Amino acid sequence: MATLFTNLEEVVAVILFGIGLCTLLLQKNLIKKIIGFDIMDTAIYLFLTAQGYIDGRKPPIVVDGVQSVEAYINPIPSGLVLTGIVVSVSVSAVMLALTIRLYRKYHTLELDEIIELSKKEEN
Repeated sequence: MATLFTNLEEVVAVILFGIGLCTLLLQKNLIKKIIGFDIMDTAIYLFLTAQGYIDGRKPPIVVDGVQSVEAYINPIPSGLVLTGIVVSVSVSAVMLALTIRLYRKYHTLELDEIIELSKKEEN
């Protein structure tokens, strides 16, 4: 139980990822699927941030001439998180735009109904 509280950020990230994955797989509404995908993204960013943080160290910005590696956290996870957020926002925008187009065409956001209506169009 002590390790659970020691790794609290990682545990929360895994729980959030599970919630997002279940939402993505079990919901039929396209907006809910996009929200589930965004929850999964957030969980990954939390996990990467938690892995890159070292207690007692500062962000890698040289202040007061301190250049020792032991004084700063690893900047790579922070850079990955920032890049991931930019990509995630772009992907979410494209998914929402496609969802709007599907709604305008089929007048529903339910995936099963969209598939059924698209099959009727083919025939």
